Amino acid sequence: MSEQTSSDPRGGVPQAQLPTVIYEGEHLQFVSRNGWEYAARKRSTGVIMILAVNEADEIILVEQLRPPLGGTVIELPAGLVGDIAGEENEDPAEAAMRELVEETGYAARSMERIACGPTSPGLSDESVILYRAVGLVRVGEGGGDEAENITVHKVALRDAEAWLKHREAGGTFIDLKVYTGLYFASRTVGDESESKD
Repeated sequence: MSEQTSSDPRGGVPQAQLPTVIYEGEHLQFVSRNGWEYAARKRSTGVIMILAVNEADEIILVEQLRPPLGGTVIELPAGLVGDIAGEENEDPAEAAMRELVEETGYAARSMERIACGPTSPGLSDESVILYRAVGLVRVGEGGGDEAENITVHKVALRDAEAWLKHREAGGTFIDLKVYTGLYFASRTVGDESESKD
């Protein structure tokens, strides 16, 4: 497949209209655009990530094995949008509600969109929407679906940075987006938490 290009009015940088698929796996494609190789997901319309803080001012984090790193990673709850057969047009906020319950056992009354942006623009075309969960209620244990083995952590916001440094020193990987969550938590949660544990 040849690449067709056009001028990008934002900066004059050529943008490929038809990327070339170099390799296709079960879940990912390896793609080239204007000579730049990157990864793209095959069956999703986006990614969501959730900042969830309960009434005790504890941030809800998840920990799971990530095979590319060969170890466990502490992350904000997150998931794919539109990756379920028959739900390809899933609303991102609905996906966030679903993933929060599935991974953490918490349900939210609503989701407030905070930000959206790429996570690794040199490696992937993926962007993540960050939501704040409003009105948390504990409805289960969480832990993920049948293919996942997720540990749920409730960490006091005031202790979170020290706790993360301690876990990192012990060999656990920390997804840097957790610190993004803490930044927004310091600005938007605090006494605005509306949750019931």
